[in-house]
Amino acid sequence: MLKDFAISIVRTLREHGHKAYLVGGCVRDLLLRREPADYDITTDATPDQVMRIFPDTYAVGAQFGVVLVPQPTPRWDAAGMPESPLRDATGYVSPNAHVVEVATFRSDIGYSDGRHPDQVRFSKEPFEDVERRDFTINGLLLDPITNEVLDFVGGREDIEAGIIRSIGDPERRFAEDKLRMLRAVRFAARFAYTIESGTFHAIQKIASQIDQVSRERVRDELTRMLIEGRARQAFLVLDETGLLHEVLPEIEAMKGVEQPPQFHPEGDVFVHTLLLLDRLPHPCPITLAWGALLHDVGKPATFRVAPDRIRFDGHVDVGVKIAEEICRRLRFSNDDTDQILALVDNHMRFAHVQQMKESTFKRFVRMPRFDEHLQLHRMDCEASHDNLTSYNFTREKMASMPPAAMRPVPLITGDDLIALGYKPGPQFKKILSGVEEGQLEGRLQTKDEAMAFVRAEFPSEG
Repeated sequence: MLKDFAISIVRTLREHGHKAYLVGGCVRDLLLRREPADYDITTDATPDQVMRIFPDTYAVGAQFGVVLVPQPTPRWDAAGMPESPLRDATGYVSPNAHVVEVATFRSDIGYSDGRHPDQVRFSKEPFEDVERRDFTINGLLLDPITNEVLDFVGGREDIEAGIIRSIGDPERRFAEDKLRMLRAVRFAARFAYTIESGTFHAIQKIASQIDQVSRERVRDELTRMLIEGRARQAFLVLDETGLLHEVLPEIEAMKGVEQPPQFHPEGDVFVHTLLLLDRLPHPCPITLAWGALLHDVGKPATFRVAPDRIRFDGHVDVGVKIAEEICRRLRFSNDDTDQILALVDNHMRFAHVQQMKESTFKRFVRMPRFDEHLQLHRMDCEASHDNLTSYNFTREKMASMPPAAMRPVPLITGDDLIALGYKPGPQFKKILSGVEEGQLEGRLQTKDEAMAFVRAEFPSEG
């Protein structure tokens, strides 16, 4: 277990005459009886001293006092003998290795770039290290040998009271790293805590400075909010602090945008979207979470009151364009962007599944990661009219179809078309698509039937 490995590091540092403690989120989670995702250690040993004690380490921020110690994981060579799991001949460390971060006690001086300290001064006292950290609940130290908790900042009281509070002056803490504003919101949502008033007002005061944080870091923090299980609460707090306006104004624009009550009795587009976020599965694919957040992002721009009811004509097409801009702005990968846009682009198609031709339905449900499309549709319904007719129809029809019916083996190929006298070119795709549609519809069962269909529908010019 990684916990046992972390404790062994603490014990080894102690044996070499150093102070060492578990620190940060792992201590908080242990006190909350949650399983920590990782373990961090703080010590008075310098990076050089840590690397001498643990030779098989690598420094990711030695200038800031940070060294990673990988956990040995048994690996066997061709002869069945154990080999080092940590480094190869080039010194490469496997990214799959479990690691413990070991950081030297330090105090930070100046943050010109709003992220990294201009100067680091190593320290011999743990309380100096705690004072530079973000929130009291993350400022606890644990002696894993005696189970004694060292609390210099009132973190235990804030855990018991359910409070997110900055260590020291909140404006100073946020000035050091603007991302901490988003982290405060995420922690408040994840643990169902409230943000202490001074910390909350500091966020409101400097929320506009979040634009100094890299877009990738903002994206990752927002993603954590979406997939950690309390996305609705996170976005409510984002809105209250003013951060939503800065990082996702397109979502803020949903507020107050009315919807036809016969289809959306729950309220406006913002309310509907947050109710949908409340239904995200846990764990949740990142693309599904963002697709859910953005599925109706085109509605504010297309809102109109028609004689019969409120309408959002073309909101899907507009939404895809807005979602694409958001994905580009937040620097999503091409694969994630494609899936998020596909979710936005296709979320209204379920309204027509019962009227779809067989070929259209089969092509629809064999889209990549269709399970995400189906989950989004179910959540969309549950967050509005709660009518799951199309959802149930889709699931039942898919279950009744053997895989070969949805993805039949092609009856003919390009070589067959050439043998019939057709010249390779753009028409090939049209012909082969027409044959596949005939297969999906059940009209074409054999190669001879497919050949006859091609001759009749696509006369050769040869």
